[in-house]
Amino acid sequence: MLAMNYRGPYRVRATHKSDPVIEHPGDAIVRVTRSCICGSDLHLYHGMVPDTRVGHTFGHEFIGIVEEVGSQVQTLKVGDRVLVPFNIFCGSCFFCQKELYGNCHNMNPQSTAVGSIYGYSHTAGGYDGGQAEYVRVPMADVGPIKIPDDIVDDDAVLLTDALPTGYQAAEMGDIEEGDTVVVFGAGPVGIFAAKSAWLFGAGRVIVVDELDYRLEFVKNYAQCEVVNFKDVGDMALHIKKMTDWLGADVCIDAVGCDAAGSVAQTVTGRLMKMQAGAATVLHWCINSVRKGGNVSIVGVYGPTFNAVPIGNALNKGITMRMNQASVKRHVPRLIEHIRAGLIDPKQIITHRIPLEEVADAYHIFSSKLDNCIKPILIPPRAHEVRAVTASVGK
Repeated sequence: MLAMNYRGPYRVRATHKSDPVIEHPGDAIVRVTRSCICGSDLHLYHGMVPDTRVGHTFGHEFIGIVEEVGSQVQTLKVGDRVLVPFNIFCGSCFFCQKELYGNCHNMNPQSTAVGSIYGYSHTAGGYDGGQAEYVRVPMADVGPIKIPDDIVDDDAVLLTDALPTGYQAAEMGDIEEGDTVVVFGAGPVGIFAAKSAWLFGAGRVIVVDELDYRLEFVKNYAQCEVVNFKDVGDMALHIKKMTDWLGADVCIDAVGCDAAGSVAQTVTGRLMKMQAGAATVLHWCINSVRKGGNVSIVGVYGPTFNAVPIGNALNKGITMRMNQASVKRHVPRLIEHIRAGLIDPKQIITHRIPLEEVADAYHIFSSKLDNCIKPILIPPRAHEVRAVTASVGK
C-alpha cells in the first residue's frame, strides 16, 4: 500500500509499505477514504516528540470503509463506513469506565505517561496512523463509530480529533454565561474552540494568533474578536486592557510546544530542546486569566520538563484543566450540533491533496503557505469499490 513515511525532522515521503493484517481477533482493517494533517502532526514533523522513529506512518485523524474484521468483532461488518477516534482504548479499564479514553491504561506500554494514539510516535504506543491506504484498527468493537448516512465524509473526518478537541477545550474551561474567553491559536483546534465557546454560553470570545489570514478566517467563522500578537508588546497587559483590567475568565491554549512569540522560549524549547517545547502560550494563559479564572490546555507538549510560572497560578487561585480529548464521548452531541446547523466543520478544509503528494502537503501546512487552514489527504483507493470478505478463525 501507499503510506506516509517519516524519514526524520522535516522529511516525510509517500512510499510503499506492506498492507496491515489482522493481528488479533478483535482487530479490523479499514480502507482510508479521508485523512488529515493535524497541527499535532507538525510537532512530530519538527522533531519535538520523543521516540518518533524513522519509518513510522503518521495520521490520527482518518475515516474509511471496513475491509476486514477479526473473528471476535461483533459491532462492525465489512463495508461499514466508520470514523476512528484518534484515541486507541480498551473500553474496560479504570479510565475508560470514566470515559477518559485518552488515558486508557491497557493499550500502551507507557500508559503512565500518555494513552495510545494512532500515528503518534512510540511514546504513544507505536501504532501506525491513517495517512495511508489501509490501517489496522485494534479494539474494533470499542473505538470506531459508524458514520450516519446524513454526515458527509468531510465533516466526519473532523470528528475524529479537531472538532472534539476544540469542543473539549471549551468544556474544560467551565465557561459560565457571559464569560470572556481568550483562545490562543487560530489553527483548526483553536477555531473550533472559539466556535464551541459560544455553545457553552460565552459572552465574548477573543482569538490570538500571528497570521492575518488565520485571524481573518476565525473572525468570520467563529464571529469573534481577534488580536495579532505581533502587534502587542505585552500579551497579558493587552488582555487586561481589553477586560477592564481584570483578565479573561477563561484562557485556552490551543497551540502547544511549537508556539511562537517569545525568543527565550523558542531558543530553549524549540531549538535547544532544553524543555518540552516553547511554553509561551502557557505563560500567556496563566498571566492573562483573571484571579480565580480557568485555564484549559489542549496544545500538545512533550512529556518532560517545561518552565511554567506555577507560582503565578497559585497566587491567582486559577484552575487548570488539560487532557487529550475523549473523542467518543463528544461525537454524539457534535453530530446533533452539525445536524442542527450550529457548526459546519468542513468549512475549515482549505486543501485536498493526494496522498502521493504528502511531502508537499506537510510543507504547505507547516510553512503556512497558500492560506492553508486544514489540509486533508485523499488516498488513491479512497473511492475504490472492491469485493471483500470477513476474516474467520484469526
